[in-house]
Amino acid sequence: MSEAEMTLPEEVKWQGKFIAAKQRGRWEYVGRSRGIRAAVILAIEETADGRHVILVDQFRVPLGKRCIELPAGLVGDHGEDEDASVAALRELEEETGYSAQAMENLGEYYSSPGMVSESFTLFRASGLTKVGDGGGVDDEDIRVHRVSLDALPAFLSQKRDEGYAIDVKMLLMLGAGMVG
Repeated sequence: MSEAEMTLPEEVKWQGKFIAAKQRGRWEYVGRSRGIRAAVILAIEETADGRHVILVDQFRVPLGKRCIELPAGLVGDHGEDEDASVAALRELEEETGYSAQAMENLGEYYSSPGMVSESFTLFRASGLTKVGDGGGVDDEDIRVHRVSLDALPAFLSQKRDEGYAIDVKMLLMLGAGMVG
């Protein structure tokens, strides 16, 4: 994009309840409607039998298949002015059945900046306690996975072989091992 195009106004081409298709000059992209943001939770359970990451999978319509992901959810998706850490605590419990004593803000990140303006705040959950089954709300059909950190590469490979999509944020968990 040229410097001149960067100063062009953003045009909303279509807007739904949760997303908007936008254009600036020649560049087309998608963003969240109404300033909605996302909270993503890195939840590591530390017990006598080792360290386990809490993952979820759910059907993702754009992919046409289930996807292995970190627990996550929208901040303020019901219109309320909600703090992202409060949303992270709520979403962790709704999706996974785990509560956390604390949520540490690890910063804001952009998942696919060439196509989507959406950002998410990454939180590290600590002091995990299993308080329910999880699974989400309404018809979310979220499945919970408690995976040993040592077994994570094999778990993701198996799920990929079974036809699951793997969210790019899984690279957070595999990164150091992938560098070689």
